[in-house]
Amino acid sequence: MKTVNPTTGKVIEEYELMDDVELDSIINKAAVAQNDWKELSFDQRAEYLNRIADILRDRKEGLGELMATEMGKPLAQGVSEAEKCAWVCEYYAENAVSFLENETIETDASISYVTYNPLGTVLAIMPWNFPFWQLFRFAAPALMAGNAALLKHAPNVTGCALEIEHIIHKAGIPKSVFRTVLADIEQTQAMITHSEIDAVTLTGSTRAGKAVAGQAGNVLKKTVLELGGSDPYLILKDADLEKAAETCVTSRLINSGQSCIAAKRFIAVKDVYDDFLELVLSNMNEKMVGDPFEESTDIGPMARFDLRDQLHEQVKKSIKNGAECLLGGEISDSEGAFYPATVLTDIKKGMPAYEEELFGPVASVLKAENEEEAIAIANDTQFGLGAAVFSKDAARAEQIASERLEAGCCFVNEYVKSDPRLPFGGIKKSGYGRELSHHGIKEFVNIKTVFIS
Repeated sequence: MKTVNPTTGKVIEEYELMDDVELDSIINKAAVAQNDWKELSFDQRAEYLNRIADILRDRKEGLGELMATEMGKPLAQGVSEAEKCAWVCEYYAENAVSFLENETIETDASISYVTYNPLGTVLAIMPWNFPFWQLFRFAAPALMAGNAALLKHAPNVTGCALEIEHIIHKAGIPKSVFRTVLADIEQTQAMITHSEIDAVTLTGSTRAGKAVAGQAGNVLKKTVLELGGSDPYLILKDADLEKAAETCVTSRLINSGQSCIAAKRFIAVKDVYDDFLELVLSNMNEKMVGDPFEESTDIGPMARFDLRDQLHEQVKKSIKNGAECLLGGEISDSEGAFYPATVLTDIKKGMPAYEEELFGPVASVLKAENEEEAIAIANDTQFGLGAAVFSKDAARAEQIASERLEAGCCFVNEYVKSDPRLPFGGIKKSGYGRELSHHGIKEFVNIKTVFIS
């Protein structure tokens, strides 16, 4: 198991997988440690989470450098990611007690109420694209609820995974309450079905989600899945086109285009399509591709060479089937897993650019005859993670976002983003369950009814 710098293609570090005996021991120790961890008060657990937040902020520059080295994230974005992780830790440290306080229900009982108890040990299978944020948005609520947590991270960010463990232990959380495990696919499957693993959460591809859901389902374990997306952004005829284009491009290129909730399909009504497209092309053309450590870089390398090549195949296949490439679309001769800012038009059903998630700096710009067709195109997808609407008629845009679009997160005149205060997750093949807010912390607890006659 090794990590490779996607900017240079050079090996950073090699790691030994844990053997089955060690993994079994880690899981069993987590189950024992969780029994003590859950007995701590919310205030005691909050102290640990606040310490984690302090460490994350103190070390944000170094953590940003680690992300830039292992998966190519532009440095400033990595620093911001570390800051956001500190925020989510503090958020749950402050609010977990109110989120999980007993809820009295008036019935014919003398007393009846709902209480929330931790499930036990939760296995988190996490991706590489936001290597710190994806973990902490799960771990902060899970730990505050009294669960133990095990992290199986993507192999190409093993350094990040081990650093996360180091930070959590440095904050004082008992070693066995949180561990990073270095395991292959077969070992991960065995962990999912292990008797001392009580639930599983995965952020990743739809394919991975199906596999994990099937394995966990066979042993009747709770799962939360945050999977892929092909987020539509609707540009209505009364939209502020300059703001819409800038926002769409910003969203499309966050993390070099490698985000599940990035804007991926720009759907403009024909009245404004030409003007909007021109603005998109101008904005995309201005973005700089380069070393993630350089301040001027907007788009770093993709996280792995195979991912870059897969994206290029999707682009080429779409062009072969009739799409037009107005910008980018060619791999340069420079070293590193770089892919240029790319704009595709004339996209039709059946093309990868229409049917699949393009996980990189590629924008698909589609034309709709009218608002109704724009909504229909937006919903004509296997995914349902995020969506956005741009219009000066805020009430009309809100009605479309809240009632018409088939997605878990719908924004108006803004790009889709995760926020600790708001639930996050999708529908359709984008997964199920929710992270963040009070909804997220309740995913891995036993919502128990207590009835006293």
